[in-house]
Amino acid sequence: MNDNPTAPDNSHTIAELIRSQLNQFSPAEMKIVNHLLANYPMSGMVSITELSESCGVSTPTVMRTLKKIGYSSFTTFQKELKDELQQTLSDPITKHDQWAADAPESHVLNKVAETVTTNLRHSLNQISHEQFDAIVDLLAQQDRALHIVGGRITSAFARYLNTHLEVIRENVHIFPEAVALWPHHLLKIKADDVLIVFDVRRYEQDLITTSRLANSRGAKIILFTDQWLSPVAGYADHTLPIRIEGKSGWDSGVVTLFFAEALVVALEEKLWAQTSERMRELENMFDLTERFKKRTN
Repeated sequence: MNDNPTAPDNSHTIAELIRSQLNQFSPAEMKIVNHLLANYPMSGMVSITELSESCGVSTPTVMRTLKKIGYSSFTTFQKELKDELQQTLSDPITKHDQWAADAPESHVLNKVAETVTTNLRHSLNQISHEQFDAIVDLLAQQDRALHIVGGRITSAFARYLNTHLEVIRENVHIFPEAVALWPHHLLKIKADDVLIVFDVRRYEQDLITTSRLANSRGAKIILFTDQWLSPVAGYADHTLPIRIEGKSGWDSGVVTLFFAEALVVALEEKLWAQTSERMRELENMFDLTERFKKRTN
């Protein structure tokens, strides 16, 4: 942590710093905060005059807001944003080279464990219990169909979550693997359905477009993303900004999976009366199809 309380903490993104202090902003300052987070980080890549005009506030209000998160000048604030943007654009080879240059000499298991623990701690600080509970309540409304989609890497999380949610409740659908068929699936999405999206850097245009179209059809969107925020956040009703730093050329998915599993646990508990019956029926199906090898004495 930074010893200077007025200086920004470089271990956090600007979005994380903003979220950690949401209850400290005035109504006028919240206009700036909401504008910055809606299309983060690009919304901050303008002049201070353009930012103040877009938010309908004065430039002193912009500076007062930035000072609350530790920035004494607009120039410093934008430099940090540009550095963050560069990180989101890093490809796996660049990421690995950056990490390998200053990698500690401890065993890889310890390094990865430390990274995962740090990611989890930062993520838990950014996601409130109230926000998490609101997402669970939304998923528990069984008159709403659930649709789940992920990208090149995150589709694995989408499939994992889909498998569990299908057991817990009815009317759960995963997007097809072929992106060319996604418009077909969009036809299934009705007003007030729920779309769960997994999108982390490098953000995928197909996911952004799909989210925009689902939003236009009246769907509620839950976004699993990273600390830099996918552009899908601009369409999302609930955004989970999960820290994904990894000690390799790849980002870490452990904490993303943690939050997916936490949703499964919470939803199972909330719908247990129905879920327990579905589980019994499913086990009967497994027995009838001999899906799993039975133990013999």
